[in-house]
Amino acid sequence: MAGALTELLERWAQANDKPIVLLLDATNLERNLFLASQVIDLGLPTVAALNMMDLAHRDHIKIDVPALARELGCEVIPVSARSGSGIEDLRKAMASLVGVVNAPKPAPLHSCSTCGGCPFQARYDWAEGIGSRVIGSPRMTHGRKTEAVDRFLTHPVVGVLAFTMVMFAVFAMIYWIAQYPMDSIDGLFAFAGGNVGSWMDALAAAIPEGALQTIVANDVKSLLVDGIIGGVGGVLIFLPQICILFFFLSLLEDTGYLARAAFVMDKLMRSVGLPGKAFVPMLSAHACAVPAIMAARGIEDHRDRMVTIMILPLMTCAARIPVYAMVVALIFPQQPLTGSLLFTGAYVLGIVAALAMGFVFKKTLLKGETRPLVLELPSYKMPSLRSAFLVMLDRALVFVKQAGTVILIASVILWALANYPKSDPPVTAVAISMQAQTLEMAGQTDEAQALHAQADKLAAQHTLANSVAGRLGHLIEPVIAPIGYDWQIGIGILSSFAAREVFVSTLAIVYGVGADAVDEDPQGLYATLQSAQRADGTPVFTMATGVSILVFYVLAMQCISTLAIVKRETGSWKWPAFQFAYMTVLAYGAALVAYQGLHLAGIA
Repeated sequence: MAGALTELLERWAQANDKPIVLLLDATNLERNLFLASQVIDLGLPTVAALNMMDLAHRDHIKIDVPALARELGCEVIPVSARSGSGIEDLRKAMASLVGVVNAPKPAPLHSCSTCGGCPFQARYDWAEGIGSRVIGSPRMTHGRKTEAVDRFLTHPVVGVLAFTMVMFAVFAMIYWIAQYPMDSIDGLFAFAGGNVGSWMDALAAAIPEGALQTIVANDVKSLLVDGIIGGVGGVLIFLPQICILFFFLSLLEDTGYLARAAFVMDKLMRSVGLPGKAFVPMLSAHACAVPAIMAARGIEDHRDRMVTIMILPLMTCAARIPVYAMVVALIFPQQPLTGSLLFTGAYVLGIVAALAMGFVFKKTLLKGETRPLVLELPSYKMPSLRSAFLVMLDRALVFVKQAGTVILIASVILWALANYPKSDPPVTAVAISMQAQTLEMAGQTDEAQALHAQADKLAAQHTLANSVAGRLGHLIEPVIAPIGYDWQIGIGILSSFAAREVFVSTLAIVYGVGADAVDEDPQGLYATLQSAQRADGTPVFTMATGVSILVFYVLAMQCISTLAIVKRETGSWKWPAFQFAYMTVLAYGAALVAYQGLHLAGIA
């Protein structure tokens, strides 16, 4: 046990006045006794929980529990976490040690005869001796069946293919299964937003005409529907993916397979300075970076874990797909093969960038050698649905409480930036509204509603262009012009720093299509963007600009919930700030090279 961990255990026990619970695996007791000897040496109040007793009985492993307690010098409670057996006895044993200074009998350790200095061999000998005395019918760690399966699953080639197939199945289930609850959540929040909007309209109608009525009908309604409900819905819509991912990862870990997957991928990952255990979080990040960063907890080494967290957002997540789809449709319309290659290239670019930055970080900022992967392959067993459900529930609650709070606040702030200061509607919008009122009085309701929608769209476009966000778009235009963007694209870039998928709906508003039209008639958005022109009459969305946008969104950090989770996992705002800075610089530099390079090649 590392000295730092020993000190941590000592400080924790002294500060909390609680005993240490030593968890032992009844199916592999001798291996666990090495750690037990180190914990016992601390002389702290300790109770041992002998877990997996149900599996030990299944495999005819007989353990003399009273004898084991005498050997360890602390109480040993047989339990089964899967069935809950013995948990109440464990609680009572823990309660009896609260406030008690308990010093269990230390293990009789001495330096080994081989080197005369290290106690490790002595600890192993001690553990083996206890095992021979308390285990009545020890079984082989790996039977013939286990060895046969391991030869297949840990093979350098077959093992990689098997792991790829397993993870593909997991992510396929994430996309396919999650789609239904995601649609339900989306519909629920749309229903809530529609009802709240109707209630606010009714409330405004009950208020006498004046400034208060205008505020309620416009500002308060927009804040509730677009800012709060839209912000919360934007977070919770990803909750099914979080739940499904951790549920299946928990099942895979419970079977003993994930340890073998990490072993198989270790050689490939270590070639770029990353541990084998980083591979699963990197695959998870293709669904969403938030659960992937949480899954990086399984990487024990602090530097390796930090490097992994720093590069995970570079992997293409589901939120990037709307942007990719829009860009591909813009620059390669009616060319599915070329568009598919560009789409695939975006995924590959994210993976290559992640591996490259991982290599750079391991050589510079988080310099250090990647430790060899040393792990004990656990025995295969049937997974526990109950344990998987509890893990899923825990991760879901963390996601909702932490990321949800931050992105809600950010959504409200962005709503304010996009709506203030208020500006009078353009003359065209006023004229269309008056025309709509005339049609209403003539009984032509459908035509009037269409004109009202057109006027509202023009007013929203005008408000956004003159808001703080719009002015910021004009302000940053000189900076983003070298990568092919105008101030309108700049507004989309700024708005999408809360969530990438906002980029598409923001462009729809800026270019006068309307956010709702993106879902109803995406071709209308594409046609409008393809016809958009700069002040000099040249088209805005050329191939060079489209590729630049694609490259930027592959590499940029544009997800507040991800930054919030990074802060939570690292315990400091320093790391998410650094992550945001380096990814933004990387994205800008790569987009600059792409845009200017295509121009130099004569591809505008």
